[in-house]
Amino acid sequence: MAKHGKKYREAAAKIDRSKLYSPREAVELVKETSYSSFDGTVELHIRLGVDPRHADQAIRETVMLPHGLGKTVRVVVFAEGEGARIAEQAGADFIADDEMIEKIKNGWMEFDAAVATPAMMGKIGKAGLGRILGPRGLMPNPKAGTVVQDDDIPRAIDELKAGRVEFRVDRTGNLHIPFGKASFEADKLYDNMAVLMETIRKARPASVKGIYIKRVSVTATMSPGIRVDLSQVREM
Repeated sequence: MAKHGKKYREAAAKIDRSKLYSPREAVELVKETSYSSFDGTVELHIRLGVDPRHADQAIRETVMLPHGLGKTVRVVVFAEGEGARIAEQAGADFIADDEMIEKIKNGWMEFDAAVATPAMMGKIGKAGLGRILGPRGLMPNPKAGTVVQDDDIPRAIDELKAGRVEFRVDRTGNLHIPFGKASFEADKLYDNMAVLMETIRKARPASVKGIYIKRVSVTATMSPGIRVDLSQVREM
Protein backbone atom coordinates (compact mmCIF):
# COMPACT_ATOMS: atom_id res chain seq x y z
CA MET A 1 0.00 0.00 0.00
CA ALA A 2 1.35 3.42 -0.97
CA LYS A 3 2.36 5.67 1.91
CA HIS A 4 0.87 9.12 2.29
CA GLY A 5 3.11 12.10 1.78
CA LYS A 6 4.38 14.47 4.45
CA LYS A 7 1.70 17.13 3.87
CA TYR A 8 -1.09 14.57 4.15
CA ARG A 9 0.35 13.20 7.39
CA GLU A 10 0.65 16.71 8.81
CA ALA A 11 -2.99 17.42 7.90
CA ALA A 12 -4.15 14.07 9.32
CA ALA A 13 -2.36 14.82 12.61
CA LYS A 14 -4.71 17.76 13.15
CA ILE A 15 -7.78 15.48 13.00
CA ASP A 16 -8.87 13.41 15.99
CA ARG A 17 -9.96 10.14 14.35
CA SER A 18 -11.94 9.14 17.45
CA LYS A 19 -13.98 12.35 17.46
CA LEU A 20 -17.21 13.23 15.71
CA TYR A 21 -17.03 16.92 14.86
CA SER A 22 -19.89 19.38 14.76
CA PRO A 23 -20.71 20.72 11.27
CA ARG A 24 -19.24 24.08 12.23
CA GLU A 25 -16.03 22.49 13.50
CA ALA A 26 -15.81 20.29 10.41
CA VAL A 27 -15.94 23.16 7.89
CA GLU A 28 -13.38 25.13 9.88
CA LEU A 29 -11.07 22.12 10.13
CA VAL A 30 -11.41 21.20 6.46
CA LYS A 31 -10.10 24.66 5.57
CA GLU A 32 -7.18 24.20 7.94
CA THR A 33 -6.26 20.76 6.61
CA SER A 34 -6.56 21.56 2.89
CA TYR A 35 -2.97 21.52 1.68
CA SER A 36 -3.19 21.27 -2.13
CA SER A 37 -1.28 23.87 -4.14
CA PHE A 38 -4.59 24.83 -5.80
CA ASP A 39 -7.91 25.86 -4.29
CA GLY A 40 -9.25 22.45 -3.29
CA THR A 41 -12.89 21.45 -3.69
CA VAL A 42 -14.72 20.69 -0.44
CA GLU A 43 -17.03 17.67 -0.57
CA LEU A 44 -19.62 15.87 1.51
CA HIS A 45 -19.40 12.09 1.58
CA ILE A 46 -22.54 10.47 2.93
CA ARG A 47 -23.40 6.84 3.57
CA LEU A 48 -27.15 6.28 3.18
CA GLY A 49 -29.31 3.38 4.30
CA VAL A 50 -30.81 2.90 0.85
CA ASP A 51 -30.70 0.12 -1.71
CA PRO A 52 -30.07 1.76 -5.12
CA ARG A 53 -31.11 -1.47 -6.86
CA HIS A 54 -34.69 -0.43 -6.13
CA ALA A 55 -35.81 2.36 -8.46
CA ASP A 56 -37.65 4.22 -5.70
CA GLN A 57 -34.44 4.39 -3.63
CA ALA A 58 -32.11 5.54 -6.43
CA ILE A 59 -31.92 9.10 -5.12
CA ARG A 60 -31.23 11.82 -7.66
CA GLU A 61 -31.71 15.49 -6.80
CA THR A 62 -30.61 18.98 -7.74
CA VAL A 63 -30.03 21.89 -5.38
CA MET A 64 -29.06 25.54 -5.66
CA LEU A 65 -26.27 26.32 -3.21
CA PRO A 66 -26.62 29.80 -1.65
CA HIS A 67 -22.94 30.59 -2.22
CA GLY A 68 -22.33 28.53 -5.35
CA LEU A 69 -19.36 26.24 -5.93
CA GLY A 70 -16.67 28.84 -6.42
CA LYS A 71 -15.80 27.65 -9.90
CA THR A 72 -16.42 28.68 -13.48
CA VAL A 73 -18.97 26.27 -14.94
CA ARG A 74 -18.58 25.64 -18.67
CA VAL A 75 -21.95 24.77 -20.18
CA VAL A 76 -22.53 22.98 -23.47
CA VAL A 77 -26.02 23.19 -24.99
CA PHE A 78 -27.27 20.61 -27.46
CA ALA A 79 -29.56 22.68 -29.65
CA GLU A 80 -30.27 23.66 -33.24
CA GLY A 81 -31.85 26.61 -35.02
CA GLU A 82 -33.65 29.01 -32.70
CA GLY A 83 -32.56 27.03 -29.64
CA ALA A 84 -28.90 27.39 -30.60
CA ARG A 85 -29.36 31.15 -31.10
CA ILE A 86 -31.03 31.51 -27.69
CA ALA A 87 -28.31 29.42 -26.03
CA GLU A 88 -25.54 31.54 -27.53
CA GLN A 89 -27.20 34.77 -26.38
CA ALA A 90 -27.78 33.28 -22.91
CA GLY A 91 -24.08 32.64 -22.37
CA ALA A 92 -23.59 29.01 -23.36
CA ASP A 93 -19.89 28.23 -23.69
CA PHE A 94 -20.43 25.72 -26.48
CA ILE A 95 -23.26 24.86 -28.87
CA ALA A 96 -23.35 21.14 -29.61
CA ASP A 97 -24.35 20.78 -33.24
CA ASP A 98 -23.63 17.65 -35.32
CA GLU A 99 -19.93 18.50 -35.55
CA MET A 100 -19.63 19.03 -31.79
CA ILE A 101 -21.50 15.78 -31.08
CA GLU A 102 -18.94 13.91 -33.15
CA LYS A 103 -16.15 15.72 -31.31
CA ILE A 104 -17.57 14.64 -27.92
CA LYS A 105 -17.97 11.10 -29.23
CA ASN A 106 -14.25 11.12 -30.01
CA GLY A 107 -13.27 12.14 -26.50
CA TRP A 108 -13.57 15.93 -26.18
CA MET A 109 -14.88 16.74 -22.68
CA GLU A 110 -13.92 20.36 -22.00
CA PHE A 111 -17.19 21.25 -20.25
CA ASP A 112 -18.74 20.88 -16.79
CA ALA A 113 -22.48 20.70 -17.48
CA ALA A 114 -24.80 19.95 -20.38
CA VAL A 115 -28.26 21.15 -21.43
CA ALA A 116 -30.30 19.77 -24.32
CA THR A 117 -33.56 20.44 -26.09
CA PRO A 118 -35.94 17.46 -26.45
CA ALA A 119 -35.37 17.43 -30.21
CA MET A 120 -31.64 16.84 -29.70
CA MET A 121 -31.99 13.93 -27.28
CA GLY A 122 -32.53 11.54 -30.19
CA LYS A 123 -29.24 12.62 -31.77
CA ILE A 124 -27.46 12.28 -28.43
CA GLY A 125 -28.79 8.75 -28.06
CA LYS A 126 -28.06 7.77 -31.65
CA ALA A 127 -24.46 8.96 -31.29
CA GLY A 128 -24.05 6.82 -28.16
CA LEU A 129 -23.19 9.79 -25.96
CA GLY A 130 -25.15 8.32 -23.05
CA ARG A 131 -22.31 5.87 -22.44
CA ILE A 132 -19.86 8.79 -22.36
CA LEU A 133 -21.83 11.46 -20.51
CA GLY A 134 -23.79 9.22 -18.13
CA PRO A 135 -20.90 7.90 -15.99
CA ARG A 136 -19.59 11.46 -15.65
CA GLY A 137 -22.95 12.82 -14.49
CA LEU A 138 -23.19 15.02 -17.58
CA MET A 139 -26.11 13.40 -19.42
CA PRO A 140 -29.01 15.87 -19.84
CA ASN A 141 -32.05 14.67 -17.92
CA PRO A 142 -35.60 16.08 -17.68
CA LYS A 143 -35.80 15.33 -13.94
CA ALA A 144 -32.63 17.34 -13.38
CA GLY A 145 -33.98 20.27 -15.38
CA THR A 146 -31.35 19.95 -18.09
CA VAL A 147 -33.66 18.83 -20.92
CA VAL A 148 -35.63 21.98 -21.69
CA GLN A 149 -37.62 23.75 -24.37
CA ASP A 150 -35.93 26.55 -26.33
CA ASP A 151 -37.41 29.36 -24.22
CA ASP A 152 -36.22 27.72 -20.99
CA ILE A 153 -32.58 27.42 -22.04
CA PRO A 154 -31.49 30.76 -20.42
CA ARG A 155 -32.85 29.69 -17.02
CA ALA A 156 -31.03 26.34 -17.18
CA ILE A 157 -27.75 28.00 -18.14
CA ASP A 158 -28.06 30.66 -15.42
CA GLU A 159 -28.74 28.07 -12.72
CA LEU A 160 -25.83 25.87 -13.73
CA LYS A 161 -23.42 28.78 -13.80
CA ALA A 162 -24.72 30.09 -10.47
CA GLY A 163 -23.86 26.85 -8.67
CA ARG A 164 -26.69 24.38 -9.08
CA VAL A 165 -25.51 20.94 -8.04
CA GLU A 166 -26.92 17.65 -9.22
CA PHE A 167 -26.20 14.55 -7.17
CA ARG A 168 -27.25 10.94 -7.15
CA VAL A 169 -26.56 7.93 -4.99
CA ASP A 170 -23.99 5.49 -6.34
CA ARG A 171 -24.51 1.75 -6.48
CA THR A 172 -23.03 1.27 -3.01
CA GLY A 173 -25.49 3.69 -1.39
CA ASN A 174 -23.10 6.64 -1.07
CA LEU A 175 -23.31 10.30 -2.06
CA HIS A 176 -20.28 12.38 -3.04
CA ILE A 177 -21.23 16.04 -3.38
CA PRO A 178 -19.05 19.15 -3.86
CA PHE A 179 -20.25 22.18 -1.90
CA GLY A 180 -17.57 24.83 -2.19
CA LYS A 181 -13.88 25.62 -2.16
CA ALA A 182 -11.32 25.56 0.64
CA SER A 183 -10.91 29.33 0.15
CA PHE A 184 -14.56 29.93 1.11
CA GLU A 185 -15.29 31.50 4.47
CA ALA A 186 -16.38 28.87 7.00
CA ASP A 187 -19.84 30.48 7.25
CA LYS A 188 -20.40 30.06 3.50
CA LEU A 189 -19.34 26.42 3.59
CA TYR A 190 -21.67 25.87 6.55
CA ASP A 191 -24.60 27.49 4.71
CA ASN A 192 -24.02 25.37 1.61
CA MET A 193 -23.72 22.23 3.72
CA ALA A 194 -26.94 23.02 5.58
CA VAL A 195 -28.90 23.44 2.34
CA LEU A 196 -27.48 20.18 1.02
CA MET A 197 -28.37 18.24 4.15
CA GLU A 198 -31.91 19.64 4.12
CA THR A 199 -32.30 18.53 0.49
CA ILE A 200 -31.00 15.05 1.30
CA ARG A 201 -33.35 14.71 4.29
CA LYS A 202 -36.35 15.68 2.16
CA ALA A 203 -35.31 13.14 -0.49
CA ARG A 204 -35.72 10.21 1.92
CA PRO A 205 -37.69 7.49 0.09
CA ALA A 206 -40.86 6.34 1.87
CA SER A 207 -39.74 2.73 1.44
CA VAL A 208 -36.54 3.17 3.47
CA LYS A 209 -36.73 1.59 6.90
CA GLY A 210 -34.33 2.15 9.78
CA ILE A 211 -31.48 4.64 9.70
CA TYR A 212 -31.45 6.79 6.56
CA ILE A 213 -28.27 8.87 7.03
CA LYS A 214 -25.62 6.54 8.43
CA ARG A 215 -22.38 8.46 8.13
CA VAL A 216 -21.28 11.94 7.07
CA SER A 217 -17.77 13.19 6.46
CA VAL A 218 -16.24 16.33 4.99
CA THR A 219 -13.05 16.46 2.99
CA ALA A 220 -11.10 18.69 0.64
CA THR A 221 -9.24 17.61 -2.48
CA MET A 222 -6.37 15.26 -1.54
CA SER A 223 -7.01 15.85 2.19
CA PRO A 224 -8.08 13.41 4.93
CA GLY A 225 -11.76 13.04 5.81
CA ILE A 226 -13.39 14.59 8.87
CA ARG A 227 -16.28 12.66 10.40
CA VAL A 228 -19.32 14.70 11.41
CA ASP A 229 -21.68 14.13 14.34
CA LEU A 230 -24.96 12.83 12.88
CA SER A 231 -27.13 14.24 15.64
CA GLN A 232 -25.83 17.73 14.94
CA VAL A 233 -26.09 17.27 11.17
CA ARG A 234 -29.81 16.57 11.59
CA GLU A 235 -30.23 19.87 13.43
CA MET A 236 -28.57 22.06 10.79
